[in-house]
Amino acid sequence: MRKILIFGNSGSGKSTLAKELAASEKLAHLDLDTLAWLPGIPPERAPLEVSKQRIQEFTQSYDNWAIEGCYTDLLEIVSAEATEIIFLNLTVAQCIENAKNRPWEPHKYESKAAQDENLAMLIAWIEAYPERDDVFSYRSHMRLYENFLGKKTMYTSNERIP
Repeated sequence: MRKILIFGNSGSGKSTLAKELAASEKLAHLDLDTLAWLPGIPPERAPLEVSKQRIQEFTQSYDNWAIEGCYTDLLEIVSAEATEIIFLNLTVAQCIENAKNRPWEPHKYESKAAQDENLAMLIAWIEAYPERDDVFSYRSHMRLYENFLGKKTMYTSNERIP
């Protein structure tokens, strides 16, 4: 049984790695972005209890899974069930480069143009990662990594998987 949590800054490659692992190891894949936010503009976080229920429904439906996102509060909901964690601890510069080269994410944006309109905001968000002290921050991710008692891996570059 393999139950993996993948986390890191925006643009660190969480979705890419989760999709690769899901395909190669037949894991169910959950992108926390799909349940962390309420529909509408401006974006607003869904109530924690609603997200928690949806995460628990997902984990109860599958024996093997990869859950990815930057939300430490949501990752902690299932960290006791996880068999391993992967912290994608890339530099801010690497994350920005990845964000600039990101393919269209149709589950988040109606078009590639709409996604690209959001790029300046995303880059500012990525740049603030080391200074923030919220559930999306480097500090929060490092605490999750340090406190996890199971198998844990940290990658510091895009060339992570042999």
